[in-house]
Amino acid sequence: MEILRTENLKKYYGEGEAMVKALDGVDLAVEKGEFVSIVGTSGSGKSTLLNMLGGLDRPTSGSVLVDGKNIFSLKTEAMTIFRRRKIGFVFQSFNLVPVLNVYENIVLPIELDGNRIDKGFIESVIETLGLESKIYALPSQLSGGQQQRVAIARALASKPVIVLADEPTGNLDSATSQDVLGLMKTTGERFGQTMVMITHNEEIAQMADRIVHIEDGRIVSRTQKGGELHG
Repeated sequence: MEILRTENLKKYYGEGEAMVKALDGVDLAVEKGEFVSIVGTSGSGKSTLLNMLGGLDRPTSGSVLVDGKNIFSLKTEAMTIFRRRKIGFVFQSFNLVPVLNVYENIVLPIELDGNRIDKGFIESVIETLGLESKIYALPSQLSGGQQQRVAIARALASKPVIVLADEPTGNLDSATSQDVLGLMKTTGERFGQTMVMITHNEEIAQMADRIVHIEDGRIVSRTQKGGELHG
């Protein structure tokens, strides 16, 4: 079942000879439960693409469908609500609230939405990510790897249809990066979660089910485990 699709997605900045084509006609489809890495160098358009997938920025033209809904047909307030309920984000900088403990950080998006907390599900996520002994700790009392695990738990907490990860291991050392990515893969499989991750690191990208390479705002290759698909 397809959970995410982009159709001829374009994002242009400037005009005339000064025009920059950050995205230049991107067509991408992601299946429910799939873990996809989008790989590219700095300036390739991968961060712009992630911002479009999450509704954080609007395209020049084209569409993004999340769970069958064209997100850019929504007005600003409706988009904010849709994003909060349907899309989980994991950023390089963790973005934890420093005065809230681990548990409070994890359930914050649910509380902001006024929804009931599924305590059993939250406990399962916390256990899977190995955070049971840290739920009352403040972010400042955690290592970088532990803070990123909290960010992953927070992204999963509201049971979004898709989790978008922006260089999630960018501030972590190599060993911790492998640990965090392994946990992302484990949680994704355990909870049937769809994940799209952008990275410049080919080694990290290999942990995904599929690797999409982007250059100059265009998808140049798609590699599936067990074979390569071009386009």
